[in-house]
Amino acid sequence: MQHPLAAAGVVLAVGILAGAGVRSAAGMAQVEAMQTADAARQAELKQVRRNAQHEVNALAARLAELQAQANRLNALGARLTQAGQLQDGEFDFDKPVGQGGVGRASDMPPGELHQRLAGLEGQFHDADTQLSVLESLLFNRELDRNAIPSGDPIANSYITSGFGGRADPFGGGHQFHKGIDFEASVGDPVLAVADGVVSFSGVRSGYGNVIEIDHGNGYVTRYAHNSRLERTVGDLVRSGQEIAKAGSTGRSTGAHVHLEVWQDGRVINPLKFLASASQGRRG
Repeated sequence: MQHPLAAAGVVLAVGILAGAGVRSAAGMAQVEAMQTADAARQAELKQVRRNAQHEVNALAARLAELQAQANRLNALGARLTQAGQLQDGEFDFDKPVGQGGVGRASDMPPGELHQRLAGLEGQFHDADTQLSVLESLLFNRELDRNAIPSGDPIANSYITSGFGGRADPFGGGHQFHKGIDFEASVGDPVLAVADGVVSFSGVRSGYGNVIEIDHGNGYVTRYAHNSRLERTVGDLVRSGQEIAKAGSTGRSTGAHVHLEVWQDGRVINPLKFLASASQGRRG
């Protein structure tokens, strides 16, 4: 016959083991739930980090675009400074802009940062447009300036006969001289006094070998008595480029360069346009 105390002990032990098993199962379930929650939080954290990095990359791309725009504006500003012949140091595009402020700085919300970047992009766009228009205007002004006679047709020379009334060098009496004569030797380079297109290259009665340049703004210049012509009709020439060799062809007493300036079909005195005007008349 089984002892009552022993039986009770067995029942008690079984109950303890059963309770322990239930608690163990509950603990395992709780651990698994915590692990699952932790894994979810880790996944959520990784997603937040990915989103944050994506946002940073987007901001970096916009910053690169803004930097490129800033570099272009700086280069454009430097060109305009040079084209406008502004004083040195008046506009230094490499010099940092002075700034100041008081108080402690606070964190900037992402929304405000995006808004400020958008505003900066708008300012850059407006400045780019305005500077481009200004560059175009200065460029056109430069073209116009280069197309106005403003140089001598031969280097290191002097005027031997001026514009207007003079004594005829061939037979005496009065003669109206339509241009200015410059001292030269046969073969000296004859230079264009402004940008333009050659409109005539050949022989004219009394002028000998002639080059004429149309400057596209009502001005035409004529270079006469040349020994050789080096440009043909249609050639584009720049101020200071060689167009002929000096000589004494046509109605001439000796080697020289005869220059005429025509404005809107009317011959005018070239002297006021030329670099030699500041030297005065010699010879």
